[in-house]
Amino acid sequence: MDQHIAHIIELCKKGDSSGQRQLYDLYSPVLFSMCLRYARTVEDAEDILSEAFFKIFSKIDSFKGQGSFEGWMKRITVNEALMSLRKKNTLNMSVELSEVKEPAYVDDIVSRLSYNELIKILEGLPPGYRTVFNMHVIEGYKHREIAEHLDISINTSKSQLILAKKKMRELIKKKELKYRYHE
Repeated sequence: MDQHIAHIIELCKKGDSSGQRQLYDLYSPVLFSMCLRYARTVEDAEDILSEAFFKIFSKIDSFKGQGSFEGWMKRITVNEALMSLRKKNTLNMSVELSEVKEPAYVDDIVSRLSYNELIKILEGLPPGYRTVFNMHVIEGYKHREIAEHLDISINTSKSQLILAKKKMRELIKKKELKYRYHE
């Protein structure tokens, strides 16, 4: 681990506000972009980020220096985003895999989009689709882990991902048609 980061962590463990400020300034852009992918609005993302940093600062003693510190903070942030979605009762996932067919051709949606385009497309997805897409495609969670975090079946996780990709393709096609006819 970088000595500078280790020093900031030690300051935070002592409750030092300048260390907390340094940590926030260093990592808030990365964590905020994660929050935006899960939240419906910028305000919701800001709330999630605040809660995540509160938890990071209050639980920083539990980080023992094993593994990535940034990864540890990202896990906390994802968990806060999921808790926020649960509190708002926006995770409505009941479609099972047997009801959904994977399209024969699946684009690599993420590679076709800029970050801002991806955020706009994600905003157009229902919360369940958006959450599973984020967790699997962007954060790298396995369907088993997603199922455990969201208290759903593995098949529901898989179906939500298939449906998210399908919906994203529809939204991308609409966007491409819009550009084609408005150039």
